[in-house]
Amino acid sequence: MKAKIFRTAKNSRERLSEIGTVTLQQTFDTTIPVIAINPQQRFQTHIGFGGAFTEAAAYTLSEVSKDIRAEAIKAYYDPENGIGYTMGRTTIHSSDFSLENYTYVSDGDNDLASFDLSREDKWVIPMIRDAKSWSKTLDLLASPWSPPAWMKTNNNMNFGGKLLPEHRLTWANYFVKYLDHMKDRGVDFWAVSVQNEPAATQVWDSCIYSAEEERDFLKNYLGPVLEASNHDIKVLVWDHNRDIIVERAATILLDKDAARYVFGVAMHWYVSEAFENLSVVHNMFPDTHIVFTEGCQEGGPHVGSWKTGERYARNIIGDLNNWVEGWIDWNLVLNELGGPNHVNNLCDAPILVDRNENKLIYNSSYYYIGHFSKFIRPKAVRIGCISNAQPLVRSTAYQNTDGGIVLVVQNESDSLQSISIALGQQGFTLKLPEHSITTFIIQ
Repeated sequence: MKAKIFRTAKNSRERLSEIGTVTLQQTFDTTIPVIAINPQQRFQTHIGFGGAFTEAAAYTLSEVSKDIRAEAIKAYYDPENGIGYTMGRTTIHSSDFSLENYTYVSDGDNDLASFDLSREDKWVIPMIRDAKSWSKTLDLLASPWSPPAWMKTNNNMNFGGKLLPEHRLTWANYFVKYLDHMKDRGVDFWAVSVQNEPAATQVWDSCIYSAEEERDFLKNYLGPVLEASNHDIKVLVWDHNRDIIVERAATILLDKDAARYVFGVAMHWYVSEAFENLSVVHNMFPDTHIVFTEGCQEGGPHVGSWKTGERYARNIIGDLNNWVEGWIDWNLVLNELGGPNHVNNLCDAPILVDRNENKLIYNSSYYYIGHFSKFIRPKAVRIGCISNAQPLVRSTAYQNTDGGIVLVVQNESDSLQSISIALGQQGFTLKLPEHSITTFIIQ
């Protein structure tokens, strides 16, 4: 067997670069740290990687040339010359990464007769269509940040508030209207989440649900309405941070009437890196899927930063090794200022669009994500991967449907690390540069 080697390293020009091939030998150095791969030990099946088609991302691409727009989409969704995304996320009307608060209906329209999705025809839907031209499959998740203001206790899309009891059915029907109108435009969805970040009162679009409120809305309204619709759609709950995912998931999933509508638990990376909580959820509810649905580097753009890429890899490895099946980043692109954002909550993205220079800026995070997304393909299965390397050397391994094994190893330390890779009775030894990530394709 041979292993192709791809690397991105801080102190080099290597960026997802193929650096050579090594042959696995019967003899290799076992006196140094070893990463042992065991294809007989099998875990979750992989769904895919992706990013979010926010209004901010789509609008930003409308501000530059057609060639730059095409380059950005190809960089993500082309499996050969890009990093092979197969998933995406949309917002059901506005989020903070929109140009303003907006909805699809007139105030007080309980019948949703005024429902109008034409705003998404301007920017978001063309961006999705461009992605579909590169990816054979595109599993899309739709998430709401807030119901319309008139459906809420605070009469405001921002600053939290709650869904008024008398509008629960209308809001559930709103989901179906969104799916109907998107389907009419050739855009089908894989899943919806009940509410983005239901425990966060934000100065932007937000809505609060307790675990019990989310459970009851799902089992009494959203679940039955989606089931009665013409859409084969999966439902994700929670859609917030790892820190209290166990308590939130348990409240919903221990209720059999609610659990019957739940495909999985969605989560974000903010607040903590308590990856072990994901395994607790899996062990409690082994038939429930876990999907990462949002993460980004906060505080505006971080051009040239290496830590952003390392944060992505650290989180992806931690999540995958704790039963996560799909991994969706936040904004696919943002402008050079980290926006637009209607409350100035500026952030970073793996690709930034410099509107002044009409060019793309590829951050370290783009290459780090690519070390997973380009090589770990949908329907791959995570396999055993045990290491006695130092804590800053992390790894995960998958087997694709073609039988090839993908091993990703991150060295976040300040020094070069010697390591041996073992597969059965064969292996090889190499050095991992400081602050690098390496993908091995073994066939």
